[in-house]
Amino acid sequence: MKPVQVVIACHTPERPVGRAVASILEGNAEHAEVLVVAHNRAAEEIRDALRPEHRDRVRILEHRDAYRSASGPFNAGMDAATAPFVAIMGSDDTLAPGAVASWLEVRRATGAEFVVTRLALGDAAHGVPTPAARMLRTGLADLTRDRLAYRSAPLGLLDRSMLARTGARLVEGATVGGDVGMVTELMATVPTAYDRFGPPYVIGEDAGDRVTYVIRPLSEQLGFFPDVLDAPWSARLPATARRAVATKLLRIHVFGAVFYRQDEAVWTPDERAALADITAGVLRRAPGCELPLSRADRRLLDACLDPAVPAGELMAAARARRRHGRPATLLPRDLTRALDREAPLRFMAASLAVQRLPALRSKALRSKALRSKALLTRALR
Repeated sequence: MKPVQVVIACHTPERPVGRAVASILEGNAEHAEVLVVAHNRAAEEIRDALRPEHRDRVRILEHRDAYRSASGPFNAGMDAATAPFVAIMGSDDTLAPGAVASWLEVRRATGAEFVVTRLALGDAAHGVPTPAARMLRTGLADLTRDRLAYRSAPLGLLDRSMLARTGARLVEGATVGGDVGMVTELMATVPTAYDRFGPPYVIGEDAGDRVTYVIRPLSEQLGFFPDVLDAPWSARLPATARRAVATKLLRIHVFGAVFYRQDEAVWTPDERAALADITAGVLRRAPGCELPLSRADRRLLDACLDPAVPAGELMAAARARRRHGRPATLLPRDLTRALDREAPLRFMAASLAVQRLPALRSKALRSKALRSKALLTRALR
């Protein structure tokens, strides 16, 4: 048995599940095997979507439920796994060659029970700048200092004995955010490491039917907030950690929800009231979480809290906060917070480093190897 089983959830053979499987069996087969969960589909339908040479090397498990959510099949796959470690993967995503070996090496070096993978978008060259971790840090990562909360899915290496001990699971039936509570809890409570320079998990860009892309009522889209803010493990966090998590919920989930609703008709009185209530709830549970936000963010935050603000002004504020580089997007209202870890200056610098440094490091290592080879060739002449 290989040390790692990668669980792939697939709800239709039209998804590029064959490509996902190939990325494991052709680039990570030394350390990993594949368990595909056919979600509300017959196993043979999914098997037929695999490449012929891979069909006999993959275990396919059928899982049926009443939800259009990946949480159920992922949980079923993790429950059925038998290897010491497990990982989950979307059917339109891939693993770069050597990714699993890198996770295992990080785990060996740090003793982590959760190794957070590096992410890329579309192909391995386009790094994703989250989490905005300390790039020169070795060893275990820290929820607050490494801004781990910005990773919203438990992607990477998971110790199965840890999952059994903690009971950590995805929220069954959740169409949005069913993984946020689980991943945040793990990063806050178990030894976690970030594979800063390893080959990435590559997020596919060719699937247009991800359930997270659908615009839903805010009470549904942001309904996972209590799983994060009201959970017993969350209540035990230090105040700084709770503020960091809440800042992320505002910056990514609340502000993102507004940005992707650029239609005044969407903003009914009920939706504006829900937005105000959800936003106020975050501030109430983590006082001070708004202080590091930029002036442009605070303008949007004020509009979220006040249903009387015209919808056009609300939407304009959501667009304005994305015009990066202007003073309003770089500085908080209170300038004493300008160098806060969550404030734009440090946050953006760390994000850029996470996105660019792995490629620069790889280039430098290749150049060093070529120089060494050239010197050896000269010496042997």
